[in-house]
Amino acid sequence: MSKILVLAEKPSVGKELARVLGCRKPANGYITGDKYIVTWALGHLVTLADPEHYGKQYKSWRMEDLPMLPDKMALEVIPATKKQYSVVRGLLKSEEISSLVIATDAGREGELVARWIIQKAGFKKPIRRLWISSQTDKAIREGFAALKDGKEYENLYQSAQARAEADWLVGLNVTRALTCRYNARLTAGRVQTPTLAIIVERENAIRKFVPKDYYNVKADLGSFTVTYRDKNGHSAISDRETAEAIATAVKGKDFCLTSLTKTNKKTPPPNLYDLTELQRDANKLYGFSPKETLSIMQSLYERHKALTYPRTDSRHLTEDIVPTLTERVRAVSFGDFTPVASRILKEKRSISKSCINNAKVSDHHAIIPTEQGVNYLDLSDNERKMYRLVVLRFLTCFFDAYQYCSIKAEFSAGGHSFYATGREVLERGWKTVYDVADEEEEEEQLLPKLAEGAAFPCESVLIKSGKTTPPARYTEATLLSAMENPGAFIEDKKMREFIGSGLGTPATRADIIEKLFSSFYIEKSGKSIVPTSKGIQLINLVPADLKEPLLTAKWEQTLEAISKGKAGKKDFIDEIRGYTQSLVKTVATEEKRYVHDNITTTPCPVCGKMLLSVNGKKGKMLVCQDRECSYRQNVSLKTGVRCPNCHKTMELFGEGDKRTYICPCGYREKLAAYQKRRESAGEGASKHFVRNYLKQQKKEQTEEKTAMQLAFEKAMAAKKED
Repeated sequence: MSKILVLAEKPSVGKELARVLGCRKPANGYITGDKYIVTWALGHLVTLADPEHYGKQYKSWRMEDLPMLPDKMALEVIPATKKQYSVVRGLLKSEEISSLVIATDAGREGELVARWIIQKAGFKKPIRRLWISSQTDKAIREGFAALKDGKEYENLYQSAQARAEADWLVGLNVTRALTCRYNARLTAGRVQTPTLAIIVERENAIRKFVPKDYYNVKADLGSFTVTYRDKNGHSAISDRETAEAIATAVKGKDFCLTSLTKTNKKTPPPNLYDLTELQRDANKLYGFSPKETLSIMQSLYERHKALTYPRTDSRHLTEDIVPTLTERVRAVSFGDFTPVASRILKEKRSISKSCINNAKVSDHHAIIPTEQGVNYLDLSDNERKMYRLVVLRFLTCFFDAYQYCSIKAEFSAGGHSFYATGREVLERGWKTVYDVADEEEEEEQLLPKLAEGAAFPCESVLIKSGKTTPPARYTEATLLSAMENPGAFIEDKKMREFIGSGLGTPATRADIIEKLFSSFYIEKSGKSIVPTSKGIQLINLVPADLKEPLLTAKWEQTLEAISKGKAGKKDFIDEIRGYTQSLVKTVATEEKRYVHDNITTTPCPVCGKMLLSVNGKKGKMLVCQDRECSYRQNVSLKTGVRCPNCHKTMELFGEGDKRTYICPCGYREKLAAYQKRRESAGEGASKHFVRNYLKQQKKEQTEEKTAMQLAFEKAMAAKKED
């Protein structure tokens, strides 16, 4: 009896699909049932071939061999996952298999994972596609009952393949060109480089900024305060003499209310979460990096089946989801969600109409809870935080607008104008879900009952001085916003309309930011992102148009058009090949220099050249400056351990028994002593906990290598073997 093969993206998802489909016989790399056989990838099993595949000359990195422009891009099996590929290929070749169901993640990259495996294995039998937005049993059953013809997703595959080939052509060629030209580990990419350019541009603006003094004149009228404003509506005064003259003129005078404006306003509930908005809020509230947020969301989606597909760029729902909303509200009716959820159910509230828009949903709708309840105790602390964010945002959308009265009062005294603003809440609406005062409400003072013509005696006058401040450095949250809306960085206003979806996609932005950290182009100062000397120099060295956000945004638009059958992959790649040639030529003829300004006096134990001191995202490191040497050494790890003296977080230095926590205030404590102190205090920092913590830190340090760096090291290793 023939069977249907189901290909999932990960083992965890594959096992869940197998359970729902009734497959109960586990084997090596797959699970068999009466009707289905479920197998899985491990992420990508197949990828684009390395440059060495196209000729031995590419084993060495030489400018004269560039650009690398293969006539046809080849695929190769990833060595680390070769065993699982053999399992999947064997099943695809099996005569027992009559057809295939692609059940990888329902998106561009998920399509690529499956299609490259299919292409490499030479599978020619019928293909259908499972396209679901949640991993609940119900969603899986409904998805298999309504499988799509695989041909419907051929354009999506073409788009994904075009993206991968374009990144290979531009990324590897420019990376090799920069590395050869400047003898330094320099990488570039279509999204990475303009993102770095945004950070560097902000840093340049901060460094050039010259602060200026300004003054505000405020008058105390008893129960409230008013602020001076000139005829242009500006409250800042540039010189102290003018401020003092105004203060003298109004001191002890009566302030007459000349104008009173009351305006009723409404603020509708915010739209539902897409991935980027969720990453922003998680970073602001909890300090999660975009990559951490995505990882937590994947767990809530795949393992706990509590939330819908996270890699979405939509903040709306389609009409067909509306009938399921009551069941979803019922699924979150527990804990402190109960009062709000019960009210929605009891009053039979409908979700805000602004949340429903078929036209604003592409592959997946907004992130919302599934119909399947979750055991809160099964969630980690971080998972609870993320789940709570999504559930509260979801519940707010069932409530009316927040309504308030905005009050603006203008006063006259001594020939000068002053103003005061206030707010009177009329109906909290959706804000009752959060049960907290709004920041804007807290900032605006409470005003007494006012009437035009009324006079208020001045009790005192205050001159408040200040300095203008430079633009703020980016945090991971604000950088995501800049990547999503980079129109402000395009000088040509007519071209801003082409910016499209911004730099990268919601699913790739987190990885781009992580690559900038792991390449040591940026580092953290508190929550702020600061470009390193290496990052600043790179932006001065790369070709000008590669730094522009417009270029990659237009690429994303073209890729989107390819996925919808409105553009062709061949035309796009032909354009990229020509562009790659011009980039390599520009780098090769550049006369600028790259200078290492972070050289230490510590020699590399492999090649003898002096190591460079860098700040990785997880701590300090020493890395070799030689492009042909891959040596790197951890110096310290950032931790969450607090100093008992000043309560700042400490770093962990050293290795083995010499590992020591060191605080900026000067406090030092051996790791062993810290463990003993925690255990005696009953705080549970066991040796097992610390060992696992350090193991995880080491793993994260290892994972900081980018794909470009790994390719670099592979090429260098091959060269040494020759």
